[in-house]
Amino acid sequence: MADHDLSAGGDILDRVTACARAALADYGVRPDADVRLLNVSENATFLVTDQDAGPSVLRVHRLGYHSQQAIASELVWMDALRAEAGIRTPWVLPAADGRRIVSVADPGVSRRRGASRQRPATRFCVRFEFLPGTEPPGSDGGAAAAAHFAELGEITARMHAHARDWDRPAWFTRFRWDVDAAFGPQPRWGRWQDGTGVGPAEAEILGRLERRLHDRLAAFGTGPERFGLVHADTRLANLLVHEGSTAVIDFDDSGFAWYLYDLGTAVSFFEHDPAVPDLVACWLDGYRRAGARLPAADEAEIWTFILFRRLLLVAWIGSHPAAAGAAELGAGYTRDSCDLAEWYLASH
Repeated sequence: MADHDLSAGGDILDRVTACARAALADYGVRPDADVRLLNVSENATFLVTDQDAGPSVLRVHRLGYHSQQAIASELVWMDALRAEAGIRTPWVLPAADGRRIVSVADPGVSRRRGASRQRPATRFCVRFEFLPGTEPPGSDGGAAAAAHFAELGEITARMHAHARDWDRPAWFTRFRWDVDAAFGPQPRWGRWQDGTGVGPAEAEILGRLERRLHDRLAAFGTGPERFGLVHADTRLANLLVHEGSTAVIDFDDSGFAWYLYDLGTAVSFFEHDPAVPDLVACWLDGYRRAGARLPAADEAEIWTFILFRRLLLVAWIGSHPAAAGAAELGAGYTRDSCDLAEWYLASH
């Protein structure tokens, strides 16, 4: 796993902001434009306010997470979803010379080239249109949350249907969210054993959970009816609702995984909430409403994917201390994960 350099501390956010400003020059954005950090996760996201062009969003990628080809693959799927499946996704705003991905040097980070030469690391940047809207309500269990989870299920079904039928470009490449990516020798988000608050007792419980997940996912398999291209982060935080229209944003984690992994991600960070079973039922209603079929054998594994995602997030919190919300979740999330793991191990 590449280090999450945006969690390195020191002057990293100042340097990334400087990278953002350097990239914006290639877009023809005014030098006096306001550039404000919105979020840090797998990348740094900035709101750019230009008196001439209006607001836009600039994403500055962390180092080592995606290649330029993988980012281009993400963007072309977003285009196809908007054009072919009626899924509202942000338009990519090209640079002045037409590039969709702008490369900028980060002089604070060096990469070895040849036997002894050093060169600044390269960060990739993508500029998106600014979409108005707000995140829908989530885990309060109310009628609004239920309606939005049903809508999320319907949107997810449409994305899955498109992914199954889409003729991807020959150069298309995205990573996988499978057992090896989660728990293998180089786990994508680090080892859950290094998560916040994981001591001997927690490691024993979560170790049993990992072994059970291994077994059930191996039996479930990765056939094309169950495994394909997914958004991989379909939280309500990645929906924007505006005047009755819903847009899907943040495809940065999109890749190849079980289709049910998207359901696991929908309840990220509050999987232990008592409202979750009802919200899952609403999601399933919406999924079926869109014409998607979910066999009983697949439905029986829903909590396998919720716990798979949960264990990935224990690792994510430990390896992304600067990411939004990670510090607040901390050891409490690990403790609740252990309780949820004990329930799952007893019931599955």
